[in-house]
Formats: sequence, C-alpha cells, structure tokens
Amino acid sequence: MLKQHLQQKLLQKLSPQQIQFIKLLQVPTVALDTRVKEELEENPALEDPSLMTQDEPKSEYDDLNDGPEDYEQSSEDTSMDEFNVDDYLQDDSTNDYSTNYNNGDDDEEKKETPIAIESTFFESLQEQLDLIPLSDQDFIIGKQIIGSLDDDGYLRRPLGSMIDDLAFSQNVMVEEDDVLDMLKLIQGFDPPGIGARDLKECLLIQLKRKDPNNPIIVKAMNVVENYLDEFTRKHYDKLEKSLGLDSEELKEVVNEILRLNPKPGDANQVTTKQMQIIPDFHISNNDGVLILTLNSKNAPELKVSRSYQEMFEHYDKASSKDKKLKEAVQFVKQKLDSARWFIDAIKQRQQTLLKTMNAIMHYQYEYFLTSDERKMRPMILKDIADKIDMDISTVSRVANSKYVQTEFGTFLLKSFFSEAIQTENGEEVSNKEVKKILEDCIGNEDKRKPLADEKLTEILKERGYNIARRTVAKYREQMNIPVARLRKEL
Repeated sequence: MLKQHLQQKLLQKLSPQQIQFIKLLQVPTVALDTRVKEELEENPALEDPSLMTQDEPKSEYDDLNDGPEDYEQSSEDTSMDEFNVDDYLQDDSTNDYSTNYNNGDDDEEKKETPIAIESTFFESLQEQLDLIPLSDQDFIIGKQIIGSLDDDGYLRRPLGSMIDDLAFSQNVMVEEDDVLDMLKLIQGFDPPGIGARDLKECLLIQLKRKDPNNPIIVKAMNVVENYLDEFTRKHYDKLEKSLGLDSEELKEVVNEILRLNPKPGDANQVTTKQMQIIPDFHISNNDGVLILTLNSKNAPELKVSRSYQEMFEHYDKASSKDKKLKEAVQFVKQKLDSARWFIDAIKQRQQTLLKTMNAIMHYQYEYFLTSDERKMRPMILKDIADKIDMDISTVSRVANSKYVQTEFGTFLLKSFFSEAIQTENGEEVSNKEVKKILEDCIGNEDKRKPLADEKLTEILKERGYNIARRTVAKYREQMNIPVARLRKEL
C-alpha cells in the first residue's frame, strides 16, 4: 500500500566558490604553484603577470562591433542582455593582496634544489645483472625476480606465481629449480641481503659474506638460524643459557647482528614518495617580540585578462546580438567568473592562513619564545576556532596540512594541539609536558634495567601528575618508544 506524506529536511549546500576555497585551503604551499599553473592552463581569462614576457596581443574582438547585416537576429537567450559589463572590468592592480605579506627570505626560496645523479635501487640491480654472462632464459628469469622485489629488497612473491608469469607474459617455460638458481645469484648482488624471502634469510645472507673463521660471526649465525625469536624479544638470559655464553660474549654477538641491515632495499632506493616540506609560515623572535610572516609562495600575482575584459566592452557596444555571439559571450562570462572566483579564493586562503596561524602563535606565545615544550598550553581546535570566529573544520584543514618554520625547527601546526591534564594542585597542563618528562626519564634510564610503565607512572605521580598506567603506555606508544623489555641493552 502506497502512502504519501510531507517531510522537511534542512540541507546545507556549498556554493562552487566555497568548494573551491575549501580545496585550496588544504593544499600545502609546495603544491600550490602546481595548482595555480593548472588553473592558468584551463582558464585563458586568468593571467599571471610574472610569467608574461611580452606585451599582450592586440584585441581580436573588433568584429563584435559590426552591424546587424553580419548577424542573424535571434530572440533566444534574452537573459544575456542583462550582463553588466562594469562587473567584469577591473584594474590590473586588483590583486594587491599579493603584496600585503612581505615574507622573509626570498633568496633562500629561489635557491635551486640540487638533483642527485644516482640510479634507483632497481636500476642498480639491473646493471649488476647486465654484467653477468647469462643465457637468454636466465636473463629473463633474473629480470622477473628483480621486478618482483618489494621496495625493502625482499622477495615475497611465491616462486610458483613468477613461473606462471613467465609462462603467460614471456612465453618462457621454466622449472622451480631454474628460478631458485637465479635467486641465489641475485642474492649475491649488492646491497647484501637483497632478494631474501624473510628476515632470517636476509640476516644470514649478510653474515655469510663476513669472515667465516671469526667465532663471533659463527655464533651470530647460530643465533639467527636457531634463536631469532628469543633474540627479537630480547630474552638474553635464555640465550646465555642455551649458547653457553657469558654476558660479554653475548654482547659482542648481539652487536654484530644489530649492525646488519634488516631492510637492504630502503637504504639504496631513490624514493619519490617523500614530498619536500616548504613552510607556509615563518616566526622570528625580534628581541622578545614574535613576528609572523606568510611564505610569499602563497601570494601568486594573478589578474583577470584584459583581452577578455575588452571582449565585454565590445559586446556592450555591439548593436546585434545573435545566438552564436551570445554563446561566445556566455563562454567568456563563465571564464571571467571562474577567474574572479579563483583570485578571491586565493585571497581568502591567505587571509585564513594568517588569521589561524596568528591565533595559534599568540595562544602558544611562551612556547614560541622559549622552544620549551613544558611552556606549551593545552589547546584544541575549538580554542582557535572560537578565537578567529571560524568553523572547527576550517581550523582542522589548516592545522593538518600546513607547516611553520621557527628558529628551533619546522613543525606541522597539528603538533601544537594537545589535550589538557590536571595536576594535583588543580593546574591544567598540556600532555606535551607529560610526554617530555616521560621522554627525559626514558632517555636517562639504566638501559640494563629500563623503567617499566608502572615505574614511570610512579615517577609522574611523585611530580604531581596523577595519570593512569594505561595513559602512560598510550603516550609511550605515541612517541614510538617500545616497552621496557625491548629497551633493554647488555
């Protein structure tokens, strides 16, 4: 049975301009230049004066003044007559916002980044393969193995899968022994440990390339071969009993294994995944007064094309407005709108960045003056959002993708936000302060008897921080510090 009923819904719909601003806001400085270039390529009504090396071409729209005999009169799209040409005419200096923020070391920003002349990890292996005289079949198998390696240098792909790939893609029929023989050959390449199928094999490959007559190497191979689990868990007492070693001998063996590389591929691969960090802001300390500047890369010099503005001037004077002309002008209007929206979004982006960072700087003024994490105040997104009268989501977009350069380092804005913890005397402090104390305690501990979480909890309570052991464990994990047993050293 069908029923009809009325239902009211309250929906919030963002305008195209708002969407464009939100997307631009979360773009980091290092990617903004690319985003601007994309817009310049897509929209001919948008120009960057800094890229122009010659005078603008003479207007090509004089024919829009021609009389009615050149166009067929149409009554369609009469809404086009409502265009207000003055709305689209701007002075070339409309982007004066770009000079509002004079931002620091332009000389440093203009320095060219040196390009490393070196081959990638996979290219290096391929070069070593090329130097060995091989049959066509073995060479193809070798290329298949190298191409199947993970970025850390391990071969995790099953041999059977590679055999199938060779059969289907290369029309090469091979046996498992053929692949194993080539794998053993590649495992002799540099860096040592390459082509291993697990950690044990990786470490053994490296140890076998050392002096076989050295008793420490022999004992290290025994540990890796038969007691790797005890070694990784740092059960040193069990190792001493099982191997019949004293603490000094075991220390030598452990140090020998620790010198090995568990990820041989990572140290040699030229990676393109890392993005260069360009700070969005600079904070300098001028005799106790903090000065905030916005990176000048955030202020591109953009303007609306004069030739597109002139097209509207000619349109206003044209006595005939047929359908084709109106379609052309509609296209121009769309591009002019898009150019103005983009310029406005860039301007709004700059203002929002400065406003947000200025509020963060003043909220954490003592920290930026001293670089002492114990001076950092508890601060959440809502604190800054309330100060600048903006939405929490806007502050979050800025904090999650922007960096500030200070005299003591470059930091993600997100790192200045922290939870509040109450001390015994009722004072609220940042959890950054507690983490700093934990880091200092662990850094100064006796590594032969590292501090357990229970002991760290007691130390904090003695200093007035009443925190549960599970909270201490959470902070320790956030700082990527292992448990006490794994911090133990001989």
